[in-house]
Amino acid sequence: MQAKRNGDISFWYADLGGVPAPRPPLPGDTEADVAIVGAGYTGLWTAYYLKKARPSLRIALIEREFAGFGASGRNGGWLSGGFSWSREKYLRTSTRQGVSAMQAAMAGCVDEVIRVASEEGIDADIRRVDNLTVATNPAQLERAREECETIRAWDVDPTRVEMLDQAATRARINIRNVMGGFVVHGQARVQPAKLVRGLAAAVERLGVPIYEQTTVTAIAKGSVTTNRGTVRAETIIRATEGFTAGIPGEERTWLALNSAQIVTEPLSPELWRQIGWEGHELLGNAAHAYCYAQRTREGRITMGGRGVPYRYGSRTDVNGQTQQATIDQLHQILTTLLPQTANCRIEHAWCGVLGVPRDWCTTVGLDPATRIGWAGGYVGLGVSSSNLSGRTLADLILGQETELTKLPWVNRKVRRWEPEPFRWLGVHSMYQLYRVADGREAAGLAHTSRLAALADSITGH
Repeated sequence: MQAKRNGDISFWYADLGGVPAPRPPLPGDTEADVAIVGAGYTGLWTAYYLKKARPSLRIALIEREFAGFGASGRNGGWLSGGFSWSREKYLRTSTRQGVSAMQAAMAGCVDEVIRVASEEGIDADIRRVDNLTVATNPAQLERAREECETIRAWDVDPTRVEMLDQAATRARINIRNVMGGFVVHGQARVQPAKLVRGLAAAVERLGVPIYEQTTVTAIAKGSVTTNRGTVRAETIIRATEGFTAGIPGEERTWLALNSAQIVTEPLSPELWRQIGWEGHELLGNAAHAYCYAQRTREGRITMGGRGVPYRYGSRTDVNGQTQQATIDQLHQILTTLLPQTANCRIEHAWCGVLGVPRDWCTTVGLDPATRIGWAGGYVGLGVSSSNLSGRTLADLILGQETELTKLPWVNRKVRRWEPEPFRWLGVHSMYQLYRVADGREAAGLAHTSRLAALADSITGH
């Protein structure tokens, strides 16, 4: 099915009336106490908490396009406080208490983002909801049970997660062939572009300039070189997430993984009665090539997934345009789970990139020798994780030892990705194996396909 609109950054901006006019660029050589490269969630949250803690700081935010151009304005709107990365990987360099504390800190981001949005008057269509993961075959149900138990075992509040049988799952959302699922309570739905634009305005009100249409060409100790001049600063933060590979010297730091979405026309009240979804849950499935969806403020459905997962050389899209094959794939996922939507028009399709470290575990840190810091590699959980990044970076920059600076993701280093063509071959092989594994499980394989384990081993997922 053709989408009426493809690209134009994302539907979320169309919902706002279009892409915003850019702010002025860097006016020339400038001095600051802190220079932040990237005006998405990470950069904005960092500036926000720094300026709140120390109003006298001179902070410069530098952005190639406009604030919220990247994943911050294109994501699925899951304010999840989630922790889907391997706890065991963090455990290798930490303790169980440390990893549990990190999981609790992540979960706390939901309340913190909602608090700031309320305090700053940011209307981002925030609605507190559950996160529902559904299983439509025995192998998926097995994984759903395992994930439910894993969350329960690590969470400081095991009542946050609940396994559902077939009837209870279908009572929430009428998914075809659903066998069961689990819910995680205490999450929220957001309109991501509204959140990032509101946060940018809040940062500006605090006195932080955001220099847009300014391309960074080099980052070194004490200086950020751009096409508009040089910013000299004692501390520099790289907050570029999926675009990190475009910075000279960072080509293999994080892989730029593609994710795409479609959004339907507003559904009729009768169609919503057939579907259910009265709780407005965040919706995902237990497939290996999983999907993510939400019910929007005005009664649309967004459906997202990996599509074409990776472009050679970590290249990024052009203003969010995605391939017709990806649109077709996402439409098939939507109508397979919810056949009631078969005749619904697809009004918008778009894509973006997210950062993936070599071990698929996000990090935040500050090098004491160079005073160059970073945060990201969120692997799809950036709406909430970026908030914790901003608070943690603020503490690190100010030299404060806090509970946040002790968490196991702080200053965690991982090896770099392989050069091409090995990155491209590895990622595409992984997702092809996932698709085959999903097909075998849908055809009746009772347990998780061994091909999925092979896929994980290829890229360290």
